[in-house]
Amino acid sequence: MVSTEYERRIAARFAGFDQDGNGYIDREDFSAAAKAVLAEFATTARSDKGQALYVGAEAFWQGMAGIADRDGDQRITREEFVSGAVKRLRDSPERFAEIARPFLHAALAVADTDGDGAATVEETARVIKSLGAPEEIAVAAAATLDTDADGRIGEAEVVSAFARYFTVPE
Repeated sequence: MVSTEYERRIAARFAGFDQDGNGYIDREDFSAAAKAVLAEFATTARSDKGQALYVGAEAFWQGMAGIADRDGDQRITREEFVSGAVKRLRDSPERFAEIARPFLHAALAVADTDGDGAATVEETARVIKSLGAPEEIAVAAAATLDTDADGRIGEAEVVSAFARYFTVPE
């Protein structure tokens, strides 16, 4: 049985996905997230990085819809999100994080302005801020992603953090 506190934590994550604040998550929320990241880094949607980010956002949406859109209306309500996320997290938080991997990979590529395969802590904070987090939270979150303290954040660190975000108390 999943605790009420556990469900409350997961439900609180819903707002981060509901980019437009309309009370449900849909494909447009994922497109809006991609658009915000591209705007932050002055990257065009038609560029290779821009296209990869939109493809990643679509894959992320499809994965989320697959686990949470129980009524098939192409919208995920808060209740659907909680029940879908709780079910998947019970199975494996790492597998849940895998649905986000294409988007996270592409977002890091956009942020990786020097092309070395990882984003700096500052670049990562810009991504997080572009997705709606206040600057001070974005900076703190990015710093915690740098688990090896090398000043660079790679895909493995981001995917692992995504899984922890849904399972570790605030």
